[in-house]
This record gives sequence, C-alpha cells and structure tokens, in this order.
Amino acid sequence: MAAADWPRVSEIYADGIASGYATFETTIPSYSDWDKAHLEQCRLVVQEKGNILGWAALSPVSSRCVYGGVAEISVYIGKDYRGLGLGTLLMKNLIQKSEEIGLWTLQSGIFPENQGSVKLHEKMGFRYIGKRERVGKLNGHWKDNLLFERRSKTVGVD
Repeated sequence: MAAADWPRVSEIYADGIASGYATFETTIPSYSDWDKAHLEQCRLVVQEKGNILGWAALSPVSSRCVYGGVAEISVYIGKDYRGLGLGTLLMKNLIQKSEEIGLWTLQSGIFPENQGSVKLHEKMGFRYIGKRERVGKLNGHWKDNLLFERRSKTVGVD
C-alpha cells in the first residue's frame, strides 16, 4: 500500500464503517493520522487492473516495548468483492510479512455479527480467546467484541 492508494483504501474503509459491524470508528481519519497508527512494513492492497479491491494492515497494540511483537490486524474488502477469497489472500500475505519483521502475535477484535471475519480468522489459524461484553458503544448501541489471536509458528516465543 502506498500513500497514493489512500483515496480508494479510505472508500473501502468507509464501506466497513457504514456496515456497522467492522469497526468502532465512525469517520475516516486523515491519511496522516491513519499512517501514524499503522506499521509501515505491513500494509497491503489487493488489486485487479489497477483497481484496489481490498486492503490489510497492522497496528501496534501498545508503545510499551514488552508488546513490540504484538500487532492488531485490519482486513477490509470492497463491498462488491466480498466472498471471493481476497481476505484469505491478504491475510496469508500479512501473516508472512508480520513474521518477516519479527512479530509473534497477531490479534483481532471482531463484532459477533461479522461472521465472515470470524470465519476468515478461524481459517487462518487464529484462536478464539474470549469475549468482551458491552465493551463500547457504536451509534448508541452497546457492542460486544470477540477476541482472536494467532501465534507465529516461525517466530520463537521462548
């Protein structure tokens, strides 16, 4: 993903926000704010003939050094391209990239309504570790968040 991809990436992000089951965010951040919040080495897009169909990125979970190998995953597919295996493609590549830079744990918080994301994470080796009930409000409604994580099989956790 390059900075020049942001207009299309942000459109796909806006689709996720509008769905009400992809994120607690309610507005698209500026590219500068988004850029500061995500790891530079782990930003991917999938495209066909120059059209970006989906994207994935990682953000650090904490600035504390003890969590330096842990990142949170974001995967968004354009509304017209869901169900085509693009999430799997992005996730495979994102996992590989994350391990190349030494990350040992990827985590994700998923709204229970987002069964497509739950299935994708399970398929990619993430395990369900718990549920945070009524953890936050979105558009005036309390939302639960399912927690998933994946430990690297190649980056040693000794």
